[in-house]
Amino acid sequence: MSPDQECDNADPLRAFCQHGRVQIQSHADGPLSDLTFAVKDCIDVADLPTGFGCPAWLATHDVPTVTAPVVQRLLDAGARFVGKTKCDEMTWSITGLNTLGGIPINPAVPDRATGGSSSGSASATAGGLVDFALGTDTGGSIRVPASFCGLYGLRPTHGRIPALGALPLAPSYDTIGWFARDPDILARVGAVLLGTHDPAPPVTTVLIARDLFAVAGERVGAALAPAVADIEARFGRATPMDILEGDEPAWGQTFRVLQAGEAWAAHGAWVSTVKPAFGPGVRDRFAAAARVPASDREVAEERRSTMRSRVRALVTPGTITLVPSAPGIAPLLTSSDAELETLRGRALALTCVAGHAGVPQIALPLATLDGCPLGLGAIAWPGGDEALLGIAREIGTA
Repeated sequence: MSPDQECDNADPLRAFCQHGRVQIQSHADGPLSDLTFAVKDCIDVADLPTGFGCPAWLATHDVPTVTAPVVQRLLDAGARFVGKTKCDEMTWSITGLNTLGGIPINPAVPDRATGGSSSGSASATAGGLVDFALGTDTGGSIRVPASFCGLYGLRPTHGRIPALGALPLAPSYDTIGWFARDPDILARVGAVLLGTHDPAPPVTTVLIARDLFAVAGERVGAALAPAVADIEARFGRATPMDILEGDEPAWGQTFRVLQAGEAWAAHGAWVSTVKPAFGPGVRDRFAAAARVPASDREVAEERRSTMRSRVRALVTPGTITLVPSAPGIAPLLTSSDAELETLRGRALALTCVAGHAGVPQIALPLATLDGCPLGLGAIAWPGGDEALLGIAREIGTA
């Protein structure tokens, strides 16, 4: 049997990177010693290449000698690392359709995409190849795959988990989070990664963002209605409100400008020197990023400050806001580039809200539409991560 065949048998979902298939367990005991995990291939594990979903990056960068602190925390807690997972190129996509680095299978609906950029982590977790997996989320790269694959996924409060050892895309938005099939495992991982913190106040107020539900459309809203009712039965009737205040395009455009400017600041020199052969979408985004004027970034920074204040005034301690995790179900693998770009724009209108405000958001796998998974999102206050994990536990184990 060839090595490729062995890899296929061990990785039926094509979720793992061939350069990252090793097993490491530092401790035989600890709070996570019964669990296996995988790591998105933009986060360093010592002595394993970090490929960033990009063959040119893999070929032009040294192998890390230090393990990222977030991974080390898990190893110190006894969890067993089993491999690095595929991701979209430079983590700058939301589809999971990386034609250069490999396309993982969505176990829930194999003819549809996993979502990205944390595609392999979502696939491996949903397919039961690991108990949980680390991903990153800049503009929805945990929340969207969680929705598409039927998983729990947490984008934590910005800065709550150290990003050291993770390759950046847009540092003022980048977060490290994780997926799990089981809400109890999601919370156990959170207890290790989030560290000590004051007890979360109880959730006493529920809001529902009717404008974000309008972005997702009536069919998504109808499919999520029973899940919303379940939340209301436990935490009180949801009060409808609008987050975007009638200016949806400005929220998405502000995110795009800031993300592009930061991505070019982080990687523009490498792109200009190496001239990597990016795939569709990512190639266009880097080309556009090179032309973002400083004046546009300054205006976007001012807008983000206003948007941040708006969201944080709504999600005060004890308050959660319900939103769709994604604008619909996973796209078909045969979707056109134009269809995928439309999906990306609609997804960013939903996901940029928590990103602008730096607040945590959880994806809850509580619905289906046309036989496909669909997630309900809940946004909390800065530092309200544990409250979201508690909601997942209460809803998921009911």
